[in-house]
Amino acid sequence: MDGSVGARDRFLIDGEETGGRFALIRHVFAPRSLAAPLHRHHREDEFTYVLSGRVGAVLGDDEVVAGPGDLVVKPRDQWHTYWNAGDEPAAVLDLVSPAGLERFFRRLDALTEPPTPEQLVAIAAAYECDADFEGTQRIVERHGLTF
Repeated sequence: MDGSVGARDRFLIDGEETGGRFALIRHVFAPRSLAAPLHRHHREDEFTYVLSGRVGAVLGDDEVVAGPGDLVVKPRDQWHTYWNAGDEPAAVLDLVSPAGLERFFRRLDALTEPPTPEQLVAIAAAYECDADFEGTQRIVERHGLTF
């Protein structure tokens, strides 16, 4: 979990431990890397607390940069994504409520190769998520990110 390449996840609290009420995940991601494609989930609200680094985020029509101690709120049904906006690894805590989205993160972590856009759309759909790859590409190009 050194944050040198892409994103790494540490699952701190799974939904099974909370009766499905919430899950808590620590994400560490490399400099200038996108944490997720532009997406929205229909069941969960997501709260990202920045531990270290600078984190950029698209939240609907807004774009923000958050630093240590800031909270980024991503309500259900809102298009969003986030990335490491700095030159050092960044770390965040992600609280998801209700739980369930952590299973999507685990499934992505288990892949041995990056998924194609079609594969990612199919995987996301199983967790009631939508992905926007054209929007993702615009964000990657605008901020010089890797994904």
